[in-house]
Amino acid sequence: MVTKLALLGAGRIGKVHAQAIASDSRAKLVAVVDAVAEAAQAIADQAGCKVSTIDAVLADPEVDAVVICTPTNTHADLIERFAKAGKAIFCEKPIDLDVVRAKACLEVVRQTGARVMLGFNRRFDPHFRAVRKAIEDGTIGNVEMVTITSRDPGPPPASYIKVSGGIFRDMTIHDFDMARFLLGEEIVSVTAFGSVLVDPEIGKLGDYDSASIILTTASGRQAMISNSRRASYGYDQRIEVHGSLGAVSAENQRPVSIEIATGNGYTRPPLHDFFMTRYTAAYAAEISAFIDSIVEGTAPSPSAEDGLIALQLADAALRSASEHVTISLV
Repeated sequence: MVTKLALLGAGRIGKVHAQAIASDSRAKLVAVVDAVAEAAQAIADQAGCKVSTIDAVLADPEVDAVVICTPTNTHADLIERFAKAGKAIFCEKPIDLDVVRAKACLEVVRQTGARVMLGFNRRFDPHFRAVRKAIEDGTIGNVEMVTITSRDPGPPPASYIKVSGGIFRDMTIHDFDMARFLLGEEIVSVTAFGSVLVDPEIGKLGDYDSASIILTTASGRQAMISNSRRASYGYDQRIEVHGSLGAVSAENQRPVSIEIATGNGYTRPPLHDFFMTRYTAAYAAEISAFIDSIVEGTAPSPSAEDGLIALQLADAALRSASEHVTISLV
């Protein structure tokens, strides 16, 4: 069985997902939709499929599922429309920037029984999954502390900051999901700190470009997240989990993993320049997992509920940083 998919959104992340779909022999891209005709046509030409419209995809019995890569403010509406149309749905995070709207969307998902998977691709990174497996295998004992470092090589343009929902909803939301993935317990309190150290314009827009967050669970497990919109040395993505019997970590990845030793010392190649290359394998595995859920009839993970929880954590972090208080979630 070949699962036929339509791609909604032909921007940067849409191109990444089109490549991921092409890497799975069980999946076939049959339609691309984008407001920019040239962008849609470019992916359609590469995939050998047609350019379509939202309404046409909704009515097309050939389309089994959709991959939503459109702007955030369209996600909830599109999820609801395709849920009612009986299509399986993969949607990039977040469901919406507003928790109330996200909850209303999830209610439609529940009522229709739609299959919805949220795009937290880092759960599928082979290095991070190996960390999770070490935890599950009991190699490091009981999890006690998680440390997540996530720093972008440079800040996005002001036009993006204005519609992003802020660093906690746009960037840290991935780390909130990863913290839950590794802690093994739900988070009950959030303490966040935000600063503007990279670009004053970001502060003028009411956002932060540097953030530190401490999360705790009911048993006292802790996760510490370090975010920055600037890492002059490349895309910085590291995790460490400390447990009662030891620790496990995933280091930064490079396009070429070599080390050169000379009389001047040891040197290694630069890090990946951004998520498009750093998480290529994760995006492919993510789409593969989505296809698995369709073919096998299993519940997709991460789920829409996982997306809602990550958004609630982001809102708590923003409130904590703004009010200089710890936010209790219980």
